[in-house]
Amino acid sequence: MLRVSRLLGPVSSRNFPSLTITLRHTTPGGWAEFIDLDLRWTSPDGSLKEEHAGKKFNNEFIKASHQANIEPCPGLYLEQWMKDAGFKDVKGEKFVWPVGTWPKDKDLKERGAWNYLQIMEGLEAFTFALFTKQLGYSKAEVEVICAKIRSEMKDPKLHIMFHLHVAYGQKPAVADIAT
Repeated sequence: MLRVSRLLGPVSSRNFPSLTITLRHTTPGGWAEFIDLDLRWTSPDGSLKEEHAGKKFNNEFIKASHQANIEPCPGLYLEQWMKDAGFKDVKGEKFVWPVGTWPKDKDLKERGAWNYLQIMEGLEAFTFALFTKQLGYSKAEVEVICAKIRSEMKDPKLHIMFHLHVAYGQKPAVADIAT
């Protein structure tokens, strides 16, 4: 089983989907799995509104990523990319990826806590280059945005989430591969 996770950094519309390389390096009859995110923030109860700093940030992040030729939501396309590359019996699953400890479910609560920490600790790291280079924001403007998001995300009534996608498929057996 070949497992590939979180391609967001290197994925661009210029060089991906090129899963044919993965297909080539998978044993005939072997399986490959791809895991990635759909970074569009939403909420299951409508608590995340368009006027929230986090929603505005997320919309700008998606826009800046596209301007940089980076796909910010590759999870949405994994199944189709695998089919296009030649994998067969491709299946996909979608999972809730909460931000914060708001879910009642114990596993989702823990996942949300780790995700919250990742975002709070890494906000500037994944924002500065995109916002300054692609959107023309100043360093001070990015710092203000990050501070607003951090403050807002401490509100336990705000239920932010996005989705993680998993797609897996099988390389055709040698007899099935057309040359």
